[in-house]
Amino acid sequence: MARGKSAAKDTRKNSKGAPPAPVEATPTPPEAPLAKRRPARVRPDIASLPAYVPGARGDGRAMWKISSNENPAHPLPGVLAAIADAAEDVNRYPDMYAVELTEAIARRLGVGPERVVCANGSVSALAHVMSAACLSGDEVVYPWRSFEAYPITVQVSGATSVRVPLTAEARHDLPAMAAAVTDRTRVVITCSPNNPTGPALRDAEFREFLAAVPEDVLVVLDEAYIEYVRDPDVVDALAILADFPNVVLLRTFSKAYGLAGLRVGFAVGDPAVIAAVRAVSTPFGVNALAQRAAVESLRLERQLLDRVSETVAERERVLEAVRRAGWDVPETEANFFWLALGRDTVPFVDAAHDAGLLVRGFAGEGVRVTIAEPEANDAVIRLLREWKRS
Repeated sequence: MARGKSAAKDTRKNSKGAPPAPVEATPTPPEAPLAKRRPARVRPDIASLPAYVPGARGDGRAMWKISSNENPAHPLPGVLAAIADAAEDVNRYPDMYAVELTEAIARRLGVGPERVVCANGSVSALAHVMSAACLSGDEVVYPWRSFEAYPITVQVSGATSVRVPLTAEARHDLPAMAAAVTDRTRVVITCSPNNPTGPALRDAEFREFLAAVPEDVLVVLDEAYIEYVRDPDVVDALAILADFPNVVLLRTFSKAYGLAGLRVGFAVGDPAVIAAVRAVSTPFGVNALAQRAAVESLRLERQLLDRVSETVAERERVLEAVRRAGWDVPETEANFFWLALGRDTVPFVDAAHDAGLLVRGFAGEGVRVTIAEPEANDAVIRLLREWKRS
């Protein structure tokens, strides 16, 4: 027994002359276990969000990564030098409004800087557009299959997706999309060239479509791959913006400019719309290295676009060989092409992996293949010549 005041015997006599009974220590009752606590509540619809699946990565072997539509060329030395210079000041916050970059983009496009807002990639710009335009119960119309971020950004904004199937040629069905617009529609998203199928929108058809859409509905034109387009009849986005103030243009430095690892994109539109997008944007959303690299990329744009022309030439070489091998490939104006494989998608992805090629499969639908280094492209051609459908 412990030796303490509460445990000592009291030897004093009681009124009858007998010593009192010993006083025993009272044990401290054990603490009751805490009830198991439940996690804090989050929105129940988050569990139903479709997952954004990034391009596949290798398993340690030497493999060609042609799953993410990346520019295979390293940044130009001048861009790398700008990044290194900016790295010396990363203890400081970046320019919150990316003023120098915003003004450089505006000069490049021939618009006022009040019509441009930068973001952490064009996906973030789209998310900010959704936040500025949509409330719970609103609808957003977009083509499908298209960029997999669309249903995610729509649902996160609280709106409801209205998907319109592509045509048999893997193109937007613009008349069907116009017909899908209702009183609840706040935004329509278009993608040109369409990711992952490749066709680009043409100016005449897009103008006809815009004429059928109410003026108070925002129409997003996502041109992430515009630098790879060579069709002279595609949408003239800047002329469209001048004629239709309800259009917002999205572009990015991730693809043709080779800055995917830094994440910088932008939106262009009517000043009132852009002001609303800027108001809901993440503060300091474009990091300092990305801002400097993008400014330098615009300065060196001619050299960068020469590289893009090399990719376009490779695209034409690959498509000619693939079609000659018997594959029906949709028209593409991007740095990728589409194989509508349906139930053969997963077996083809596995066969490509065995051949050292990482492609982007969409189970049950098809495979997107990025135009990359000539050696990677040659491996793709060999695979498509040899692969047999089940």
